[in-house]
Amino acid sequence: MALFEMTQKPDPETLKVLNTNVTDEFRANAGKVGGRFEDQELLLLTTTGGKTGKPRVAPLVAFRIDGKLLIVAGYGGADVNPAWVHNLRTNPRAHVEVATDSFDVVAHELDPSEREAIIPKINATTPAFAFENYQSKTTRTIPIFELQTDG
Repeated sequence: MALFEMTQKPDPETLKVLNTNVTDEFRANAGKVGGRFEDQELLLLTTTGGKTGKPRVAPLVAFRIDGKLLIVAGYGGADVNPAWVHNLRTNPRAHVEVATDSFDVVAHELDPSEREAIIPKINATTPAFAFENYQSKTTRTIPIFELQTDG
């Protein structure tokens, strides 16, 4: 889900600082970060900017369910998708860092039936990030992506 709570699009500079701090802590500590994400598995998703073509890094909570690596575009319940959603829809190839591992992936956005089937499993694995808490704050459908190993 998101690394913060909100109901509107965050200030870009604030988000940049937050992401940089979490990314630095992640890389300095083999994928571990403190605070409210201390017991969560995080990953760093590097996408290609859909407009700029430049690499963009986003720290995200990772979900491992039924042998799949999933990410959720909760964005704290904001009314817009995080930028990485646009980037993956434009170019589904991305790079992932998990703990000390690093690998390329192809993102597959779950269709409505896949999405509905996986939501209860996400809630069961991480009750602190109950999906409904984010979905209830927004009218957008929160996208969920499976990150499949590329190769």
